Amino acid sequence: MNTNKCIKTALLTALIAIGAFIKIPMPLIPFTLQTFFVMLAGITLGAEYGALSVIIYMLLGLVGLPIFTGGGGIMYVVHPTFGYMIGFIAAAFVIGKIRGKKQIDDFKRLFMLCILGTVIIYAFGLSYLWALKSLYVKTGISAYTLFVSSFLVFVPADIIKSALAAFVGSKLIKSKVV
Repeated sequence: MNTNKCIKTALLTALIAIGAFIKIPMPLIPFTLQTFFVMLAGITLGAEYGALSVIIYMLLGLVGLPIFTGGGGIMYVVHPTFGYMIGFIAAAFVIGKIRGKKQIDDFKRLFMLCILGTVIIYAFGLSYLWALKSLYVKTGISAYTLFVSSFLVFVPADIIKSALAAFVGSKLIKSKVV
């Protein structure tokens, strides 16, 4: 890892952590800017380093730094949002991999990549939340409640965050910052 990649990876790790504190409370899962920075990590750092920035963020939180939306520590693995964070890793990797392979640098295709990343995050997050509620806590959660409270209310904001990440990412690519 060269110095430039190391600094950019550390910067995106810090931005993901900061994004956790820019939040609007919602019933089960708060609205934050983390996904914006996760998508930007994939766009600007590529698959490996984008995913690495998220992994570092998660490890720092799991060892106790209070950088997650609800604090930190190993017990966060049973928090309702932990599955989304697992999805962050996959989303950053997939966005970075496809962007690098196809040399995507325009807003429209970056936006579609960010939407794909959002779908990946939801796939992990909703699956984990369902499993946590149904299998671990054993309180259960209906498909309707899961859909409305953990997906539907966030879609408009996630589309906006995807567009913003694509816009910022395309500008950074064109300016040769990345």
